[in-house]
Amino acid sequence: MRIVVALGGNALLERGQIADARAQQANVERAVRALAPLAENHELVLTHGNGPQVGVLALQSANDTTLTEPYPFDTLGAMTQGMIGYWMLQSLQNNLPGRHVASIVNQTLVLAGDPAFDNPTKFVGQVYDEEQARQLAEERGWVMKPDGKYFRRVVGSPKPQRIVETRIIRTLIESGAVVVCAGGGGIPVIRDERGLRKGVEAVIDKDLTAAVLAEAIEADFLMILTDVPAVLDGYGTPEQVEIPRATPSFMRKKGFAAGSMGPKVEAACRFVELTGETAAIGRLEDAARIISGDAGTIVTPGGNYGGPDDIRPPLPEPVETAMIRRA
Repeated sequence: MRIVVALGGNALLERGQIADARAQQANVERAVRALAPLAENHELVLTHGNGPQVGVLALQSANDTTLTEPYPFDTLGAMTQGMIGYWMLQSLQNNLPGRHVASIVNQTLVLAGDPAFDNPTKFVGQVYDEEQARQLAEERGWVMKPDGKYFRRVVGSPKPQRIVETRIIRTLIESGAVVVCAGGGGIPVIRDERGLRKGVEAVIDKDLTAAVLAEAIEADFLMILTDVPAVLDGYGTPEQVEIPRATPSFMRKKGFAAGSMGPKVEAACRFVELTGETAAIGRLEDAARIISGDAGTIVTPGGNYGGPDDIRPPLPEPVETAMIRRA
C-alpha cells in the first residue's frame, strides 16, 4: 500500500516539554522507530506538525532586537520544515539502512480570499496562563485563545488547496524513496495579481494538507497519528466511548471540536469521501496495529475495514452509525 502518515506536533514536542533540540531529536527517534517497520512492506510518505516549533521560532524572532521586524510565518514554516525534516531524514536513514530517504521543503497553495485570515484559529507555540496571555496580547498584538486550561497564540489557518511540488513527491515515491514532505502543512503561498506565488502570514493545518497530499498522490491509506488511542464519542463525559470503525457521515454528525479533533476528523472524512480509500486516527505507538485493524478509529466508505490481518465482519448497523468500544 501507499501510506501517508500525518505525525502530530505533540509527537515531536510533548505538552510542557522544553523545546530543546536534543529532546525533540529523541522524540523524532522514538517516532521513526514506530513508523520504520511500515516501510518494509509499504510505500511510506511522512508529514508532520510544526505548531510548537514555529511558535518558538516566532517568539525568538520577535525578541531579536537586531531585526527591524520579525520573520514572517511562511519563512518560519520553511525553517521548521528544514529543521524537523533533517531530524527525520537522519533517523529514517539510520533505521532503514539501504533505503533512499528524501526530505523536501515544499509549498502549499491557499486562496488569498480565504476567510480564515480574518479569524485566526491555529494554535502555535507554547502554553501560557491567562495573565501571561493577556500581557502578550497587549504587548505584541497577538491573538490568544484558550487551549484546555491554558492559553496559546493563534494565527490564520487557510484551507490547503494544492501541494505545489506534488509531481516531485510522486517521482520520489515511485523511485522507491521514503519521503518526508509537507511539514507543518506546507509553506503557505498564494498567487498574486500577476499569477506569481508569494508567501503569506499563516500556518496551515497539517492534517488537512495530508489529506490533500494523499489524494493527489493516490495513496491507499491516510494515517493521522496523535496522542489518543482512538476518536472518542462523548469525550469527557461518563458515556465516553472509543469509535473503532465509522463512516464519514457518522463522524461528521458528531461535531468534534475545531481546536483539537475536528481537523483530524475532517481530513480523514475528506480523504475517504473523495477517494473511497481508508483513513485512520490513532496513537503513534499503535501504527502497525492500526494497519492490521486492531487499534485506532478506522474510517471507510462502508464503516468496515478489510486490512491485511483484519478478519472482523462488516458492521451490522446502517452506514450512518459506527461501532463503539468502551474507553
